[in-house]
Amino acid sequence: MATRKTTKKSELATAGAHLSTAVQEVGTAVSHKISGLVKSAEKQLAKAQAELSKAAASAEKSVKAAEKKLEATKRSTSKRLTALQVGAERKAKALQKAIEKDAAALKKAVDAKTKTAAPKKATVKAPVDKKAAVKPAAKKPTAKKATAKKSGK
Repeated sequence: MATRKTTKKSELATAGAHLSTAVQEVGTAVSHKISGLVKSAEKQLAKAQAELSKAAASAEKSVKAAEKKLEATKRSTSKRLTALQVGAERKAKALQKAIEKDAAALKKAVDAKTKTAAPKKATVKAPVDKKAAVKPAAKKPTAKKATAKKSGK
């Protein structure tokens, strides 16, 4: 029997060709899928970096605002403290002057009483008469009662 030459490919060769084509298509699909995943990952990474930079900028802004507020608080507190110190010094000086004035007035009053008390003692000792000695003694209690009534009102 004579063999016939056919231009037709065998089923095995056709199956091999189909398999080769399928492998190429699967390889292309896989590479497209991988490149899609890479692009998606790159987009997500870029988005995450953008969010991170926004968060960092926001945090920096918050820190600067807090520092600014702290500085303002320091300044206002310093001003208040200075004002309180000045007020306290002024009050202390006024009190010191008032105390000095009262001390001077008391000193004058004490000096005046000692000057008036000394002559009274001399006049009390001078009279030898018992009646004269009794009269000034009676005047002193009435004078004290009158001053007590004045200070009571």
